[in-house]
Formats: sequence, structure tokens, C-alpha cells
Amino acid sequence: MSVQVLLVECADQRGLVHAITGVLLQHGVNVVGNHEFVDRPSQRFFMRTEFDGAVDAAMLQSEVCKVLPAKAKVRFAPVRPKRVVVLASKEHHCLADILIRHSFGEINAEVLAVLSNHAMLEPLVAKFNLPFRHLCPESLTRETHEAELLKIIEPLQPDYLVLAKYMRVLTPEFVGRFPARIVNIHHSFLPAFVGARPYQQAFDRGVKVIGATAHFVTEKLDEGPIIVQQVIPVDHTHTAHDLAQAGRDVEQMVLARALRLVLEDRVFLCGNRTVIFD
Repeated sequence: MSVQVLLVECADQRGLVHAITGVLLQHGVNVVGNHEFVDRPSQRFFMRTEFDGAVDAAMLQSEVCKVLPAKAKVRFAPVRPKRVVVLASKEHHCLADILIRHSFGEINAEVLAVLSNHAMLEPLVAKFNLPFRHLCPESLTRETHEAELLKIIEPLQPDYLVLAKYMRVLTPEFVGRFPARIVNIHHSFLPAFVGARPYQQAFDRGVKVIGATAHFVTEKLDEGPIIVQQVIPVDHTHTAHDLAQAGRDVEQMVLARALRLVLEDRVFLCGNRTVIFD
């Protein structure tokens, strides 16, 4: 029997866990996993409950809402794999990792297509029998280029867009079409080492850790809610090339973990922060 997921967010008050699980008990389902958290500054309550058992989802959702404060957010996570479109540029490492995990069923996703502003990754994508579309931005404004992207993306109806080292800044208008549905990966040197050759800059400064950050994309560049961060140690023996390779390794790991959390509905937004039930 497949496990279903109930997601709840509302104003905090006493007895919420008891009330919600009580409704589940009345419907005869079995709770197999439960996490809850109260964000004290905002007094918001978050809960993710896994359960199994046959149930009328609409009726259960309605009854859960009745025992919660006003304006509660209640939904069931779809049991199907999430529909994903990947955007990439020239770097292969994050895209390749996604494609391999997708091919072996290691992520809860259906990759619908890969879009790129360069053609060089098309042979890689072809090996996985997935659609690849190259949209060259040369001689186009950002707005026109994004309009062409949307002509491809919107008919696919993706749940999420994944920026796998997509090296173009998206306009606020584009981002606004996919609120909390665009996941990005970047090296954690930002904003310390901005611009060209960040790993050479890091080498010149003698950094001791290499890191990466996965976050949701918002209108403010690289300021969206953080999903996963990780660092690995480096030392004086590492060349700029070694640092770049270490950066690619940690970017793969961080993006993979972030996608698992997002695609399994383990991430809640709390203002510009995230609540994550791992």
C-alpha cells in the first residue's frame, strides 16, 4: 500500500498534533511518520505526516481544515513523480548527476526536457533519450529569449524548474510565473567572490573550505530561501583547478539533496527561510 503525505501550515495553537492525528485515526489510516515544528518568531505551525490506508482525500482534507485555525494551508502531496524541466548552460556535472539519478529512479521526478542556451550538452542528454532544446540568446533581449523559453515550458506543465548551472539571470517577470518552483545551485562564495573566475579568486585568497548552496529562486538574485548548504575542506596544496573540481563535486551533492527534499515535499517556506523535515 502506497504511503500518502499530509502537509499542514497554520497559526500555532495548543492541541494541533492531537487534533490532526485524531482526524486521521477516525478515518482508519495508519500514521507511519510524523514531523512538526513551530517557528516561534512567526508563531507558525508546520506538520508533515506520512500515512497509509484507503481514504477519501477531499473529505479528509475538509475535516482536517475544520480542526485548524483560520487560513490554514492543508494539502496532500501527489503520489506521482514531480514533473521537472531542467535548464543548463555549458557545465555538465549537475545535469549529468540529475540524468543518472532520474534514469535509475533515484529521484521522485519525471524529467520532461532539458533546455539550454548552448548546444554543447545535447549529446549528453541524447544518451538518456530525453528532449533537448537549444535556444540561443544571441541577438535577443532577455525578455524575448524568456518568451521563447516559456513557449516550450508552459505546455509541459512542470511542477518545478531546476537550474543546473544555468548561467543566465532570469527576469522578475519570468520568476514570478513559478513562485517557489525554481531551484538553483551556486557556489557559496557569493557574494564574496562575484564575477568571473570565482575559484581563481578563492585560490588567490587562500580559502580553507569550498561550498555550495541550493535555494529557491526569487526576484532578488541569489537571495531566495536556502534549501541545502554544504562545505568541504581544502588546503594550501589545492590549485585553482583542484578547487574548481572540489566545487563541482559539492555542487552535485548539494543539488541532489535539495531535489530529494523538494520533490518529496519535505520543504516548507517560512518567510525567506525554509522548514525542512528530512
